[in-house]
Amino acid sequence: MRILHTSDWHLGRSFHRVSMLDAQAAFLDHLVTTARDRDVDAVVVAGDVYDRAVPPLSAVELFDRALHRLADAGVPTVMISGNHDSARRLGVLAGLVERAGIHLRTDPAGCATPVLLKDAHGEVAFYGLPYLEPALVRGEFKVSKAGHETVLGAAMERVRADLAERGAGTRSVVLAHAFVAGGAPSDSERDITVGGVAAVPTGIFDGVDYVALGHLHGAQTLTERVRYAGSPLAYSFSETTHRKTMWLVELGPEGEIEAERIDCPVPRALARIRGTLDELLDDPGLARHGESWVEATLTDPVRPAEPMARLAERFPYTLSLVFDPERGDDDPLSSYAQRLAGRTDQQIAEDFVAHVRGGSGPDEPERGVLRAAFEDVRVDATVREVTP
Repeated sequence: MRILHTSDWHLGRSFHRVSMLDAQAAFLDHLVTTARDRDVDAVVVAGDVYDRAVPPLSAVELFDRALHRLADAGVPTVMISGNHDSARRLGVLAGLVERAGIHLRTDPAGCATPVLLKDAHGEVAFYGLPYLEPALVRGEFKVSKAGHETVLGAAMERVRADLAERGAGTRSVVLAHAFVAGGAPSDSERDITVGGVAAVPTGIFDGVDYVALGHLHGAQTLTERVRYAGSPLAYSFSETTHRKTMWLVELGPEGEIEAERIDCPVPRALARIRGTLDELLDDPGLARHGESWVEATLTDPVRPAEPMARLAERFPYTLSLVFDPERGDDDPLSSYAQRLAGRTDQQIAEDFVAHVRGGSGPDEPERGVLRAAFEDVRVDATVREVTP
């Protein structure tokens, strides 16, 4: 069976205030064309179809056209909701569109009810595990501890139990939206950390033939059978080095896996440049970035006059301007930035407690209070985002 694995469309998202709607439409054209030209048997979309719970009408129309074209092409499609989607909104017409071969899996309670597709070698069971927010699904999975590994593990136990009751030759594909250990994140993914832990082990998916992951925006192979498709477009300058692709996966009669990367259309190259303003304006080696979307980091010790306007004369598609003056090690601003670099909100809060106490940081119960406070805020934001 030939499966086209994609994820993280984020329809409706912009890139530094530049609309990506045309680029997203070009990607969806490419997806439908690829599905037809490569005789794809199933398209799987591993979450974050939209960029937010209430997407703009233009994004909904784009999604609607894509589904009609896939249905017209006779290509079965399996989709799950991600942490950016409103599961209830995305899945509202699931029963109706399923008749057209579009299978929306947005309800955690249905994670062990597969979409069954057939090829010449028998059935393939597609299990859709939508994004499982631990605080919201712990009751469904009857777990005492609300953590990503716990709830995803409980969901996979249901999947394996259902699979065990099917024919011995039934192959299996799982769609999941999660942060799996070994994956490399970028700046454009929303934090899903729970209790300081975001990643789950790859072993949690043992027992299935292929795992189509979504959430991380870089295409990655964690194991032969566990892969991220990544986002089809770059949504932050941290993705400058990404090669945006889809996975074309061949699932053999015995569950063998062969995978090929299919490149996605690139609307405009990305470039990160760094130096003083004069260096960036004069360096002949940077001429190749004249048509790129540019993030410029200025290292001038004093902020120059009208830097964006001057940069735009040479790099008309400059979208982001960062100031990072070069400072000596004894500069207090430099040491402060170094202390904050790469630290989590929890660590910064613990440092603040130590500062106001004159050196004594929080003890373990106090760390627990801080963790709980940050978790309550994160969950509240998630509930506000996805609840109709």
